[in-house]
Order: sequence, then structure tokens, then C-alpha cells
Amino acid sequence: MLRGRTRRGPGAGSSGGPAGEGPAGPPAEDPLDAAQESRVRAVLALGGVPHADLPDGVQQVRLRLLERAASGREAPRDVSAWAAVVASNLAMDWHRARRRQERVGERLASLRQWEHAPGDDSRELSLAVAHGLDELPAAQRQVLVLRFYADLTVRAIAAELGVPEGTVKSRLHTAVRALRTRLHEDEVV
Repeated sequence: MLRGRTRRGPGAGSSGGPAGEGPAGPPAEDPLDAAQESRVRAVLALGGVPHADLPDGVQQVRLRLLERAASGREAPRDVSAWAAVVASNLAMDWHRARRRQERVGERLASLRQWEHAPGDDSRELSLAVAHGLDELPAAQRQVLVLRFYADLTVRAIAAELGVPEGTVKSRLHTAVRALRTRLHEDEVV
């Protein structure tokens, strides 16, 4: 789903190609710094995008930021928050196109930064959280990831998604309650 939309032909953007690869001149400055890229990768992974598709998702966020600048629109006030929301929307698009169970293992692999020993409690918790996230409706999963992983405020999430703060709070409350119930049912916590 993410593949095929990340590259554009000559004339796209100010450098003649995607994110600094254009033959028309010197490479354009990368619109995402390392911390923002890492956050985008994490939001994509938490949203269900498989590890193999994360680079494409990051490129898609870069492309959208470059297209926004090329169209003459004002730069986002908070590029990091904007990029996290775009990444979250990309993840929702991917998630709708795939069956949920096919990617649980891939998401866990992309989130895991260290090896867990077999039987380790954190592995069981990670699996239970991943299953719990899979069971949430897309809108609830989105605000949960943006609030607790991307560390956006309720106000920032509401502004970026174009919904009232009360809607964000309601979705968060419902999502946290559902995830907590799932973890208790699985006797993980």
C-alpha cells in the first residue's frame, strides 16, 4: 500500500526528484531531522505497518512535507507533530488494507529494540498490548499512539486531526479502558 507512492518522476519538488535525489541540482535539505524520523518510524510501527514497509512510510511523510512546501502552503507550526499525524494516517490506511492478524508479529519485531528471553514477562506484555491495539477501532488506536507514544498533547492531537479536544479525550478514555480490560482479561497485569 505504501510502496509505489514514495517516488515521483522528474520535476517533483525543487530538486527534480524525491527528498534530495534530483539530478537538477544539489540535494535538498531533509525536511525531517533524525529525532522526527525516529518518531515517524515508531508511529508507523505502532500503527501496524510492517518493518519492511517502514522506510517507505518515512519517505511518504517526507514527500508530503516537501509537496506542502512546493505548493506554497505555510509550513506546519510543529513539524514533529504534523509528521506524527501524517504517519498515523498512513498507518491507518495500511491497516485498513491488511488483515490484522498477519502483521502482529511484524509489528512486535519492529518495536523490539532488544531480545527478550523466552518466557520473559515483558514479551508477554508486548504481545498482549499488540493484540489489544489490534482490537481497537482505528480512530481510538490513532489517538492512543499519538498521545502515549508520540507524546502529543490532547490539544495538539485535536488540532492536527481537526476534531474537538473533547472528541480526543473521549477516544483516549475509551481506548485506555478497552486496552486495560484486555490486559486484565489476559491476566497480564
